[in-house]
Amino acid sequence: MEHGHGEKINQPSRLPGWMKMKMPKGERYSTLKNLVTRNGLHTICTSGNCPNIGECWNRGTATFMILGNICTRSCKFCGVPSGKPLAPDASEPVKVAEAIRTMTLNHAVITSVDRDDLFDLGAGIWAETIQEVKRLNPEIKMEVLIPDFQGKTELIQQVLDAGPDVVSHNLETVERLTPGIRSAAKYRRSLDVIRFIAASGKISKSGIMLGLGEREEEVLQTMDDLLDAGCKVMTIGQYLAPTKTHLPVVEYFPPDYFEKLKMAGLAKGFRFVESSPLVRSSYRAEDHVNI
Repeated sequence: MEHGHGEKINQPSRLPGWMKMKMPKGERYSTLKNLVTRNGLHTICTSGNCPNIGECWNRGTATFMILGNICTRSCKFCGVPSGKPLAPDASEPVKVAEAIRTMTLNHAVITSVDRDDLFDLGAGIWAETIQEVKRLNPEIKMEVLIPDFQGKTELIQQVLDAGPDVVSHNLETVERLTPGIRSAAKYRRSLDVIRFIAASGKISKSGIMLGLGEREEEVLQTMDDLLDAGCKVMTIGQYLAPTKTHLPVVEYFPPDYFEKLKMAGLAKGFRFVESSPLVRSSYRAEDHVNI
């Protein structure tokens, strides 16, 4: 596959230079790192080895995952273990809220595994967590990155009613590749989730990865689909295989290609487009509440 803008590499074994990650540093980063270690706090930033952890923590934002660390789905790109999860921790909402207070964050992102095993698919814990975070951190700004809840709008509404500032749901990839990459999720259903979020008046957000075999025209069509659903914010990052058993990287794209897509997205009508090789879903999330 040739895009004309990326360096074509067949199942590359070595990262290109622009994918090399900088060592995190900074006074606030060091303070938060010590707090996380001392208090046994769990963040996606650390467990996911996020390349932007230093920048985000120095800006006062971090990402938390709720409802356990075992997913009921098995998407081919994701490093989260799949299987039969443990029962939800009823004290988790308070624990997350207290962790955010301990870390003195001004912006928090909350995400979760899929919990297709639960009668409410986890919506109740989601709502409680948002409410507790706001109760203990009244000045906090919050983004939630939610699963599709099987498209059940009454469950999505529970999350919306809890009052997050930004609600994100990732498409992850283009429509053609979705069946082979996302487990149980459907491209059009995810668009319907985003459309429901946008119709509620909440700031809606979504993200995709590059390097799975998509074509440029498909990425541009995905932008149009998101805009048609009312999406205001989009993130675009480079896919990296979590392990050798996951889908291999088909192609790495250099920073200027991501910049080209950013300009295309802004021209089409997105309010924010975060696009670069190391961008992840919550990158610069604190900026996205200012729409």
